[in-house]
Amino acid sequence: MQYTNTYQSPLGEILLASDETGLTGLWFAGEKYFALNLDKEHEEKETPALTEAKRWLDTYFSGQEPDFMPTLHMIVSPFQLTVWELLRQIPYGKTTTYGELAKRVAQKRGLSRMSAQAVGGAVGHNEISIIVPCHRVVGTGGSLTGYAGGIDKKKRLLTLEGVDMEGLFVPTKGTAL
Repeated sequence: MQYTNTYQSPLGEILLASDETGLTGLWFAGEKYFALNLDKEHEEKETPALTEAKRWLDTYFSGQEPDFMPTLHMIVSPFQLTVWELLRQIPYGKTTTYGELAKRVAQKRGLSRMSAQAVGGAVGHNEISIIVPCHRVVGTGGSLTGYAGGIDKKKRLLTLEGVDMEGLFVPTKGTAL
């Protein structure tokens, strides 16, 4: 059974979901893949995982790097899990590229190379945004592309973390806007 709660962030409403194990989802209202894997039958109820996620978000949105991690329950394919675990290793206030992330996935899986587009698909379908920081991944050359919550939110999250925004830009055309 999954349980949900909402959180009012400075960037808009967030839906949180958990099960008995941990946090299973964190989505901005109206985002591209909103609650994609949320059980149709779920209950609005406060759980320890949801309380901990809200405390983490309170710390984060106050402009501080949280010094703890809520319990997560990432119910995904092995490939997605590899990508999401690497996302969690991107330091607060730093960015990486889809290409660099693809190289790290290839190394971790013992492959000679990995498609940045495949990695981008896994990043884009991240069910626990912000805490699993997919907003820290940018395109080659600094393109702020590919955030399911919206490019404006991605910019604001990076700014909140103190990322040097010089050299980062919103593309004027493309499929990942």
